[in-house]
Amino acid sequence: MKILSKLISFTVFIATLGLVVYILIPEIEKQCPGSPFAKKDVPVPEELHPRVVEYKEELVARAAEQGIEMVITDGHRSVESQNELYARGRSEEGKVVTHAKGGESYHNYGLAIDFALQTDNGVVWNMERDGNGNGKSDWMEVVAIAKDLGFEWGGDWSNFKDYPHLQMDFGLTIRDLKYGKRPNVAEYADN
Repeated sequence: MKILSKLISFTVFIATLGLVVYILIPEIEKQCPGSPFAKKDVPVPEELHPRVVEYKEELVARAAEQGIEMVITDGHRSVESQNELYARGRSEEGKVVTHAKGGESYHNYGLAIDFALQTDNGVVWNMERDGNGNGKSDWMEVVAIAKDLGFEWGGDWSNFKDYPHLQMDFGLTIRDLKYGKRPNVAEYADN
C-alpha cells in the first residue's frame, strides 16, 4: 500500500511539474526575450540549405553512375504549400500525404527533398523497380546513397512512412527551427 501511495504521489508531482512548465515557459518567453525558451524572430528560409543542395546534386550524380535515373520532385516548400498538402485527405479531396502542418516539416526550412525514379514513361514511385538490372531495387539503392551522404530517410520512420522523403536535420528539431535556430554550413560535419 505504501508503494502505491508513493507512486500516486510521484505521479501527481510529475503531472503538476509538467503543468507548471507548460504554463511557465510561454510566460518566460514573453518576459525574458533572451532566454533559451524565447522564440527568435528569424525568417523562414525560402530555398534549400546550401549543403542540402550540394548533397542533392551528388545523390543524383551517384545514382546516375549506378545506372539509375532519378528526379527530385520536391525541395523547399513554403508554409502555405505545406498547409495545402496537409489539407489533402482531410478538408480537401485526395489521399493523406503528410502529417506535418505548415512550419512542422523540414521542407519548410529548406532541409528536405523528395525523390522519384525517372523512366521512359515518366516519373514513378515504384520501390521494387530494378531498371539497371543488377538484381537490387533502384529505390533502395538511391536510399543507400542518400544515407551515405548523411540524409535521413522517411521510410525508416516508425509512425508515418514517407518513402520519397530525405532530410538533413543538422541536429535540429522542428521545435528548434520554429524557435529560430538555423544550421550553418560550417557546423555540419561531413560523413
